[in-house]
Amino acid sequence: MRDGLPHHQLAPAWQILLLGDGSPTRHLKLLTGEPTEVDVIDMSSIEMDADGAPALIQALPGPRLRRQVWLRTASGQRLAYAVSWWEASHIDNYLQNRSLPIWENLSRIHAELYRDVRGLCYGTCPALETAFEETGPFWGRHYLFWHHGQPLTLIYEVFSPYLQKYLGSIRARPNLDFLSRSS
Repeated sequence: MRDGLPHHQLAPAWQILLLGDGSPTRHLKLLTGEPTEVDVIDMSSIEMDADGAPALIQALPGPRLRRQVWLRTASGQRLAYAVSWWEASHIDNYLQNRSLPIWENLSRIHAELYRDVRGLCYGTCPALETAFEETGPFWGRHYLFWHHGQPLTLIYEVFSPYLQKYLGSIRARPNLDFLSRSS
């Protein structure tokens, strides 16, 4: 994944969104011309449960919190679903305003981070089709944020096909199931 995917599998603009190390909320704002807002779905303790997260959750000390959100335009168009897992004792230091996107919170405290994209996924999900009001399949990714040499949070994001309006065709192979860089 470090070198990207062949363009017949995933178009270059989509690769920038999925494999780039920039802020997806900032990218979404630049694409749509509207502020990216967060609808917090859930924020709850999961203690040491794996919670159906990618195996990288083991890199985060516990107990842990899970935060689930919709990323949408100010006018209400849902663009992404995201879930993040945090060490419970550190979340208040980094998410001082939980109704804001993660990157906005981290920018306000000038946190220097490294985004380590570790996996891509491609597939269907009836619940996401309903929520996005778009037919799948969907592209998603998961990554670790590193801060001061330590894993800060694990994030999993799935993007709406609506973004084709801005990024063009996805051009994905229908039999691509899952790609992951070895840990």
